[in-house]
Amino acid sequence: MQPSAPAGPAATAALPLAVFPKDTRPLPCLLLSCLLLLLLLHLLSSPSSSSSPPPPPPPSPPHHVPLPVDASSAGPAPPSLAFLLTGSAGDADRLLRLLLATYHPRNLYLLLLDGAASAGDRARLARQARAGPGRANVHVVGDPGFANPRGASTLAATLHGASLLLRVGQDWDWFVHLDAGDYPLVTPDDLLHVLSYIPKDLNFIQHTSYIGWRESRQIRPIVVDPGLYLSSRTDIFYATQKRELPSAYKLFTGSSSVILSRKFIEYCIIGTDNLPRTMLMYYTNMPLPHRKYFQTVLCNSPEFNRTVVNHDLHYSKWDSSSKKEPLLLTLDDVENMTQSGVAFGTRFSMDDPVLNHIDEEILHRQPEEPAPGGWCIGVGDASPCSVSGNPDVLRPGPAAMKLAKLLAQRLTYRNFYSQQCN
Repeated sequence: MQPSAPAGPAATAALPLAVFPKDTRPLPCLLLSCLLLLLLLHLLSSPSSSSSPPPPPPPSPPHHVPLPVDASSAGPAPPSLAFLLTGSAGDADRLLRLLLATYHPRNLYLLLLDGAASAGDRARLARQARAGPGRANVHVVGDPGFANPRGASTLAATLHGASLLLRVGQDWDWFVHLDAGDYPLVTPDDLLHVLSYIPKDLNFIQHTSYIGWRESRQIRPIVVDPGLYLSSRTDIFYATQKRELPSAYKLFTGSSSVILSRKFIEYCIIGTDNLPRTMLMYYTNMPLPHRKYFQTVLCNSPEFNRTVVNHDLHYSKWDSSSKKEPLLLTLDDVENMTQSGVAFGTRFSMDDPVLNHIDEEILHRQPEEPAPGGWCIGVGDASPCSVSGNPDVLRPGPAAMKLAKLLAQRLTYRNFYSQQCN
């Protein structure tokens, strides 16, 4: 890992029953995806790539689901992303900064400050997040619960946010969950441009079935999260009993940072298959379930376990002493971050100088302004994005080429299948 009216009864009401037919289409051709990304790399490396749209992709081979093409553009139509930006007490300013750094009018944004934050901070965030022109695509959860970072209440908050995004947005393609400690390493135009060349049923999530030390510390222990039933934040507490490992399904674990397809989110929230609910019940009394739930559901579902890319497109740094949380990123990590080709970094401390460096050198973003892109047409203005143009016009920069190269490597036949749900 809005003033929109607070999410009241209308926003939090039970979702209507819907039955989604099982998708019988063949899986997208990974070879074509790699060819498209290689074409994209060539286009991005040409001098004219920042000012003109790319030529159309090569013809699709048999059995390939063709990528949609915008009538106004020669290239694939840009996707739409649904961002869930989450934080807690003291994170209002961080979420506002994260919103501006990731903002694009094609996307949908839901900001969630959990119950530990004050009502005043939540109201201020709502006013400021919607203050800019054309911000009807920004919303704030008005009555959230408490999200304990070690318990099931955090997973409940994520699923709540995903369900609200399904309700308020009908045409987004991927669900992106970012925490207040995350920050983008590419511009919104970079991300949308590269994702327009890949199939929209892919799920980007770091995962492994290797449990190791987690079995004794995170799998077998039984915990209770008071955040599920108390109106104040209280730490989880442990039961004396231990649970057995399941035999009905295989457990997976990984990162809480995810980029998931809309189809998979619908499967988890309103699908008719009972696997997502079974997994939710199993993980309710487990430490850190938000790092295991989506991984386990994806890899145990025959419908989705061949759509998994074993990468969350985040840069993080760990050492032997940081098993619970990644290390904080600083200016010393800038070169490694930018060369990695990923879309986001995690974790950053509030107002760290490295964030200013990213704003200036990568995002080209001014303080209290969104990252500029092809949709900003206020040429010569101090605030060029105060005048919105065509949101389908993208101007990718150098970071897009690195991200496209990373995805081309990940989508090769060997890397894609050999690292999938193992």
